[in-house]
Amino acid sequence: MNDTSWGAPPRAGYWGAPDQGPVQGAAPAGPAYDAQDALTPSGTQPMPIVPDVAASGDQDGDRGAARPSGPPFRDGTPPVPSAYPAQKPQEPMTGAPQPAPAPQRKSAGRDLGAAIGVGVGLGAVIIASLFIQKAVFVGVIAVAVVVGLWELTSRLEERKGIKAPLVPLAVGGAAMVVAGYVRGPEGAWVAMALTALAVLVWRMTEPPEGYLKDVTAGVFAAFYVPFLATFVALMLTADDGPRRVLTFLLLTVVSDTGAYAIGWRFGRHKLAPRISPGKTREGLLGAVAFAMAAGALCMQYLIDDGKWWQGLLLGLAVAATATLGDLGESMIKRDLGIKDMGTLLPGHGGIMDRLDSLLPTAPVVWLLLVAFVGSG
Repeated sequence: MNDTSWGAPPRAGYWGAPDQGPVQGAAPAGPAYDAQDALTPSGTQPMPIVPDVAASGDQDGDRGAARPSGPPFRDGTPPVPSAYPAQKPQEPMTGAPQPAPAPQRKSAGRDLGAAIGVGVGLGAVIIASLFIQKAVFVGVIAVAVVVGLWELTSRLEERKGIKAPLVPLAVGGAAMVVAGYVRGPEGAWVAMALTALAVLVWRMTEPPEGYLKDVTAGVFAAFYVPFLATFVALMLTADDGPRRVLTFLLLTVVSDTGAYAIGWRFGRHKLAPRISPGKTREGLLGAVAFAMAAGALCMQYLIDDGKWWQGLLLGLAVAATATLGDLGESMIKRDLGIKDMGTLLPGHGGIMDRLDSLLPTAPVVWLLLVAFVGSG
C-alpha cells in the first residue's frame, strides 16, 4: 500500500532530503516523516511513506540511494487504521436454501433406435431362413460362426498379440456346424477334434515364439464359437426343429430383455461389479421371471408333447446360462480392454456381442428338450 491511499501526498524529500528545513521543537524528520505531517486535522497519524522493499532492495544499492534507518514511526506504533477498512469477502449463508441438483436420467448407453432396428432386421432374416428351408438356416449359423471367429481372433491379436490361426478355425468351424446337422453329436465331436489338430499344424508354419499361447487361444476359439453353435444345428434336426430353435431364440432374447428392462428401472444391487458393473440382482430376477413365463408358453404351444411346467424349468435354465454367458463375454472384453468385440451391428457392437448369451445356452436347451420330449 502506498501513502496516497491515506490522503498524504508524497514529499519531495522522499529519501531523507526534506524540501524544507526542520521545524524547531518538533521531532526530527525521518525518511518518511516530517513535523508538519505529525498529525492530520482529524488527529490521526497518516500512513508513513515506506519504500517498496521489492523495488528498492538490492537493485537500489548501485544507485547510491540512502536507506532509512530506525523505526518507520515516530513513537514506534503503527498508525490507526482507516475509517473504512477493507471488507472481507462475503461467505455464502449456510442456512440459505440451495437449488436442488437436476435429476440425472438413466441412459441405456447405446443408440436404442439403431439397436431395435438392427434387432428387428436380424430377427426377420433368422425367422425367414428358419421356416423356409433348414439348410439355409444352417448356412446362416455357419456365416455367424465365421464372422464371430474373425472378430475374436482380431481382438486377440490387436490387444494381446495372440495370433490364433483364422483360416483353419473358419474352415473347421463351418464344417463343424454342417457335420453336427448331418451326422449329429458324433459328427460335431469329430469336426472339433480335426479343427484343433488343424490349428496345431497350421501354426507350425510360423516361428516357434508364442506357439503355445497361439494354439491355446485357437483351440479355445474353436470350442467357444463353432462347437457351442453346433447345438443349434442339432436342435434343427428334429421333426419340430424350427420350433425348437425358435423357442431357444425367444427364451434367450426374452431373458436378456427382462434383465435389461427390470435392471434399468429397478436395479440397485450390483450382481458382479468387477465383471459387469451394469448388471444387477434385480435384473437377474427380471430375466428369470420373463424367461420362465415365456418358457411355459413356448413348451405348451410350440413344442410337440411339451408341458408348461417343463417350460418353467427350461426358462429358469436359460436365464442362468444366458447371464453366465454374458458375464463370460464381459470377462473376455475386460481382459482385452475393449467395450465391444466389433462394430458390425450398429447399437449392438459385433456378432460376438449378440452370440454371448446364445452360445452357452444352446447346449443346455438342446439337452433339456431331448430329456423332456426326446430327440425326434
